[in-house]
Amino acid sequence: MLNLSQNGCSVWVASSSVGLLTPTAVALGKFDGVHLGHQRVIQPVLHPDGQLSVASSPQSKENQEYIYSTVVTFDPHPQEFFTGQPRSLLTPLDEKVQQLRSLGVEQLVLLPFDKELSALTPEEFVQKILVQQLRCQQISIGQDFCFGEKRSGTAKDLQLIAAKHNIPVTIVPLQTYTGNSPTESSCLGTNPTQDARISTSLIRQTLEQGDIENANLLLGRPYTLLGVVVQGQQLGRTIGFPTANLQLPKEKFLPRQGVYAVRVFILSETSDVAPSESLGVMNIGNRPTVNGTYSSAEVHLLDWSDDLYGKKLAVELVKFLRPEQKFASLEALKTQIQLDCVVAKEVLSAEAQS
Repeated sequence: MLNLSQNGCSVWVASSSVGLLTPTAVALGKFDGVHLGHQRVIQPVLHPDGQLSVASSPQSKENQEYIYSTVVTFDPHPQEFFTGQPRSLLTPLDEKVQQLRSLGVEQLVLLPFDKELSALTPEEFVQKILVQQLRCQQISIGQDFCFGEKRSGTAKDLQLIAAKHNIPVTIVPLQTYTGNSPTESSCLGTNPTQDARISTSLIRQTLEQGDIENANLLLGRPYTLLGVVVQGQQLGRTIGFPTANLQLPKEKFLPRQGVYAVRVFILSETSDVAPSESLGVMNIGNRPTVNGTYSSAEVHLLDWSDDLYGKKLAVELVKFLRPEQKFASLEALKTQIQLDCVVAKEVLSAEAQS
């Protein structure tokens, strides 16, 4: 069992009952991606307009208790537990914490998803986890939320069980994407422009197809790769296009292999320094022209010449440019990269003006 730790300046991450910040207002779910639908589920437990809903500050608890806005999820992902197979994630832990912090969440609780937890009945889950451990005062869930042994508990069941403990439950309707804005609906769709239900699986599907624009719309932000620059084969330097080889979390979900127009943010080690921004071209794949044997994510920054080794980069995917392909020579590859850079500049310039 892991200890309580703090990621960043404001989101507590807990994986045991020791050190939990209680009482809590809880948004409950898996939340991989923290997409627009997830954000609607989280919203009811946030302090409105930045004001603290119960006490004026976390320190002023002499007369009344402060309620901590808390996201509760599972580690590992339940699907990984039941299948025994590692599951790639849209938002690995550090990235999830960053997104939750930006929304105003104060605490992330990782429930260890094991045999014991999966065997709890819906009533036991509410009593042991929500009431006893989290001292929950309010709950928010999605309409399709299921919990307890064999997923036997529904959102309505949670509402009824929690009512016995005087805990109000908000059931948030499923979110769909229609045209330019998300709407409330329980209808399923197959295309993000045709009333598609916003879900992690749909976002994964759009990323697998290289449909970055729709993936970003469903997320409510650009899909981002966060990683540290490590030394690669340095072949890009030999053809005049040095690349930063990004070391990503092993569980990070990668989109379709190919070339992307991207925005690159070089992150500072201190939070008070704004990240510097650059435009770039990224290749995700095996680099078949140089007989690459493993998948990599390499980014070439346009109009940038400084050393990036050891730097942490946030690479926002803007548009899929072309599939990865094998060229007859390095010279042919160089010519194509030159074209990619021209196209990327045009794409990113147009995106900035839209």
